[in-house]
Amino acid sequence: MTEDLLAGSSIHTVLVTGATGRIAAAVCPGLAEAGVTVRGTDIADLPAGLPGTTADLTDPAAGPVLAELLDGVDAVLHLGAIPHEDGWPRILAANIDATQRVLDAARAAGVGRVVLASSNHATGFTRRPPDGTALPAAAPMRPDTFYGVSKATMEALGALYAERHGMDVVALRIGSFLPRPTAPRHLATWLSPGDAVRLAHAALTTPEPGFATVWGISANTRRWWSLTEGATLGYHPVDDSEGFAGEILAGQPEPDWYGDEVLALVGGDFATRG
Repeated sequence: MTEDLLAGSSIHTVLVTGATGRIAAAVCPGLAEAGVTVRGTDIADLPAGLPGTTADLTDPAAGPVLAELLDGVDAVLHLGAIPHEDGWPRILAANIDATQRVLDAARAAGVGRVVLASSNHATGFTRRPPDGTALPAAAPMRPDTFYGVSKATMEALGALYAERHGMDVVALRIGSFLPRPTAPRHLATWLSPGDAVRLAHAALTTPEPGFATVWGISANTRRWWSLTEGATLGYHPVDDSEGFAGEILAGQPEPDWYGDEVLALVGGDFATRG
């Protein structure tokens, strides 16, 4: 990433929630390298050198802390959440109530751009199109877990704030964010750390997206989720899982992309577990 990516953008300072998480560990330095001033918040202590403060966004009394964090901010990248299946009370507090709190605090502070870390699990029960066409990023919500429900609700909240308050909200339906793919499914769903930075930057800086959803995947040869919507926002991934295919598939036949439920359903094993 280079600073010229920021040219012409009105987004200069970004608040990143969930700033101690796996995705933030890649995205925060990447955005800073691209010329963005990054401010962070999380329930845990922030990494050294990252300005911001700790905050529990599940706490209804977090409003004043959020207002202070949002002062002078141009956009929010909301990564804070429980990143896996959990009990409903915890999912509700951390993934739904906290998202609404962030959106409303941004609205009150006049911050017009929020990027939400949604998930493929918002539409996890969607099946691979049998005709081989790419699945659009706006595939209907078919959540596969309470976690998936929280991400579908996050998208619905984002759409509400975009329509009701004129905010720009981009929901990233993230696939398999990993340093490298390790399983056959990842050959289609992998999002590399470098492409995660490119995705976040595009979502933060694309002009006037309104409400939009985009798949968070790399330029994988075996992908079946569409990159068209991402290209419209200026997301142009460069990494490809195919370089790992030989290692992952060594000694195995070609996967049954349509018959194996883990490979044929968007949500993979989230949609097939008991």
